[in-house]
Amino acid sequence: MSLNVGELDRILRVVVGLILLSLVFVGPKTLWGLVGLLPLLTGLARFCPAYEVAGVRTCNSCGKQVTKSD
Repeated sequence: MSLNVGELDRILRVVVGLILLSLVFVGPKTLWGLVGLLPLLTGLARFCPAYEVAGVRTCNSCGKQVTKSD
């Protein structure tokens, strides 16, 4: 898996994700706030599947491959 989310994009995703997720607990208290999990998780992982499909990268040094070590 290669990283494809830049630093500013990452910060915005995490903030938007937390705001949307807070709607589950504060405000209208609907489950639509769970939509915030998507930007939150993609921001924390620095990987967006939609960016991968579209061939988009928002970071300068994201050409590195990340391997999972056991």
